[in-house]
Amino acid sequence: MNRHPVRRTVLALALATAACGAFAQKPAKPQAAAKTPAAPWPTKAVRIMVGFPGGSTPDLVARTIAEPLSKALGQPVIVENRPGAGGNIAADVVAKATDNHTIGVMINGNLTIAKLLNPATPFDPQKDLAPISLIGTAPLLLTAPANAPGNTAQEFFLAARNAGNKWSYGTPGVGTVGHIGMELLKTKTNIDPVHVPYPGNPQVITAMIGGQIHLSLLPPGLAAAQIRAGKLKAIGVTSTGRSPLVPEYPSLDEGGVTRGFQLEIWTAAAAPQSMPKPIVAKLSALISEIARTPEVRQKLFQQGWQVAGTSSEGLANRIKADTALLGGVIAMRNIKAQ
Repeated sequence: MNRHPVRRTVLALALATAACGAFAQKPAKPQAAAKTPAAPWPTKAVRIMVGFPGGSTPDLVARTIAEPLSKALGQPVIVENRPGAGGNIAADVVAKATDNHTIGVMINGNLTIAKLLNPATPFDPQKDLAPISLIGTAPLLLTAPANAPGNTAQEFFLAARNAGNKWSYGTPGVGTVGHIGMELLKTKTNIDPVHVPYPGNPQVITAMIGGQIHLSLLPPGLAAAQIRAGKLKAIGVTSTGRSPLVPEYPSLDEGGVTRGFQLEIWTAAAAPQSMPKPIVAKLSALISEIARTPEVRQKLFQQGWQVAGTSSEGLANRIKADTALLGGVIAMRNIKAQ
């Protein structure tokens, strides 16, 4: 005879309920595998390629950012000069680098029109280089010999139009921004000076002081000292307003010669297209921040640059715009690299 029938019944019901709950319960989802942490970077020295000699403007920019970038990365940052072909030799080294520790400091032409100007260029800026940051920009200063005719920009351009192809202008080479920019200016102002290329801007300045050429578009940092010394004359700056780099000189717009004429040279950091995007993003953030620090900003300003310090997207937009502008001039004027 069962002494505790009620207790046994309750216990049986409890066991049955527990069993049903166990069967009804959904199986737990397997936990997602933990993400593999990103590999540390950099693991060795970072190399900055520069396509111009030591002491050149791109070289000075690279060396200005190298030390603070080294501190930020915790690895040496080495500037390596590989001059030649208007900076394209070094740009090609960057484009083909696969070590994820090589970048370049380059000028407009390397990142925009290199392939348009010369189809034999061994890299394609659009396909082989990844934008990091636009570091600094500067307008050009239209400059003439000290005894050039005219007391205003309009009077000077009137004399230039009357001279036709009897006048000449100098640049540091075929396909440089000074060359393409002057060809663009010719179309907008109906002047027609003949192009005379030189090895570099110092030779252009010497020729202009000596009266061998009549005008040139020069970086303001180079031209201003000669103008202040009375050896050259400033005609106007290639910006829509006055530049903080040389605020004492009016723009060509202000001089009533052009409307909306904007032409700048610039320097920027770029990486191989193969470099992983997180590394490019890290470099972009660091270099843009470094460029905007008061100390570096002041150094770059003294070198003749207005600091930009953009994101990689900002540089990509500038590359697109300048490729369209300068590429259009190349096609219109049939400019070919020599």
